[in-house]
Amino acid sequence: MNDIKQIEIIPFNPKYAKDFADLNVAWLEKYFVVEPHDVELLERCEETIINKGGYIFFAKIGSAIAGTFSLIKMQEGIYELGKMAVSPEFQGKKIGQQLMTFCIDFAKKQHWNKLVLYSNTKLENAIYIYKKYGFVEIELEKDSPYLRSNIKMEFAL
Repeated sequence: MNDIKQIEIIPFNPKYAKDFADLNVAWLEKYFVVEPHDVELLERCEETIINKGGYIFFAKIGSAIAGTFSLIKMQEGIYELGKMAVSPEFQGKKIGQQLMTFCIDFAKKQHWNKLVLYSNTKLENAIYIYKKYGFVEIELEKDSPYLRSNIKMEFAL
């Protein structure tokens, strides 16, 4: 088993676009369903996230992509933390927490105002991690981009 210290967080590369989609479809199908908005973001991630001022990062261990997350530009200085996923074979190794630390540090270096995320309280481990890192629950708008969302959180930078 790879030592977790060998984790490398790398920026988007088109050769990993399929990993981005596959990691996210796996957890979406396990807990929910893949919604049209997910399909748009996952199947055309370069067009819908990167080219619109967003970012995608990957946790790489050896040659394997172990996890991912995206920062989707909502407006100037406000980004949605979305599409965070860790491969089942790498879960329980604190990769999600390393991705979260990297995400917050990256956002601070960009001098953004805040990060926003949409989730579901059914994902207890994820909600726990978000709160641990300082995200607080805010009101969920009626026209949330995801049908599965029943919680919205933000992190003021």
